[in-house]
Amino acid sequence: MIAHVRGPVAAVTLTSAVIDVGGVGMQIMCAPGTIAGLRIGHEAQLATSMVVREDSLTLYGFADTDERDMFELVQTASGVGPKVAQAMLAVLDPERLRRAIAHGDLATLTMVPGIGRKGAERIVVELKDRVGVTTRVAAGTPLWRDQVHEALLGLGWSARDAEAALDRVAADLPRDAEPEVSAVLRDALRSLARDR
Repeated sequence: MIAHVRGPVAAVTLTSAVIDVGGVGMQIMCAPGTIAGLRIGHEAQLATSMVVREDSLTLYGFADTDERDMFELVQTASGVGPKVAQAMLAVLDPERLRRAIAHGDLATLTMVPGIGRKGAERIVVELKDRVGVTTRVAAGTPLWRDQVHEALLGLGWSARDAEAALDRVAADLPRDAEPEVSAVLRDALRSLARDR
C-alpha cells in the first residue's frame, strides 16, 4: 500500500492532482478541500489510500491521516464505495462524520450526495461501534454541550470557534446546570458574533 506521496505539485484539476514523485507523475483523486490547499510547483505531502479494482488502480489523497482513515473505514459499510466515501469527507470533516455516525444523526449523513435515509441508517448500524469515541464524549461531556457544538458546526463555524464559544457560555452557567439547548446556542452565537 502507498501510505503517502510527497513531491512538487505538477498539475491540479477539479477532482485530482498530479504529484511528481521521483520523476513519475502520480495522479491522485482528491476532495475539493484538499485540492484547495495545493499550489502548482509547491511541495506537497498527501496521505493516500489505494483502491484496487479489476480494471484499475486508483490513488485517493487526503490532507491528513485522519481523513484517510475515515475514508477507509466508511467503505467497510455495505453500499459505500470510494466515490461516496470521498463525498462524505468533502461535505463533513472526519470529526463531524464520526460524531454523526456515533450519535445516529441521519440528517447530517443525508446531506452527503448519494446517501439517502436508508443508506444513512445502514452506515450508522454497521459503523456506530467502530468509529471510536471522541475525547469530549469520553470525558463525560453533557449532552446539551454536544448538541450545541453540532449545531454550531452545522452553521459553518469551525470546531475551534465552537469550542471557544461554548467554554465562554459554560463559564457563566451555574455548576451542574442542565440549560436549555436553544438558550445556550443563542448565547454561543452572540459570543461568536462579538468576536468577528
